[in-house]
Amino acid sequence: MMILGLVQWMQPVHGYDVRRELLSWSADKWANIQPGSIYHALRKLGEEGLIREVGTEQVGGRPARTSYEITDKGKAEFQSLLRNAWWHIAPGPDPFMAAFSFLPALPRDEAAAALRNRATQLRAGVRQLEAAMGSHWADQKPVYVNWMWELSVARAEAEIAWCERTAKKVEANEPYIAGVPLDKEWPGHL
Repeated sequence: MMILGLVQWMQPVHGYDVRRELLSWSADKWANIQPGSIYHALRKLGEEGLIREVGTEQVGGRPARTSYEITDKGKAEFQSLLRNAWWHIAPGPDPFMAAFSFLPALPRDEAAAALRNRATQLRAGVRQLEAAMGSHWADQKPVYVNWMWELSVARAEAEIAWCERTAKKVEANEPYIAGVPLDKEWPGHL
């Protein structure tokens, strides 16, 4: 969806410009779009008839650059993907959730420390986003980019509060499993 949308928005556009724009949005962090996968995605979208090549140019000793534009089929696919993302909740897989499902496997002091460390890392991300929102760079982006970052900050702040509350529960030896003694919550340790 992101690549189709950018091709439509910026067309005709080179893969390098799509990559640069996505990186300027930090999409590699929040949309799981890796910079190295963009050219492969453009080729695949071309093979599927969603975009088409409109020209190739070479400037000096630089590699040749292919320009793309979106096809009618690509516009329809983009609209379908866009509306699906707007109207349906689809949480991404977070490896932390898998790890947290084995909370009793960690010693309580380590689990509490890991939760506090997660909160610290999230706070650093919040500070980074807040700095970006207050920078001159943000003034050059559409206003709704700041709104998107505000959502990321709100989500991070909610998770920070949850981490802190949960770390306190772990430290207070609140039972993980009702009716099961602490020494029986996980085989092998307290």
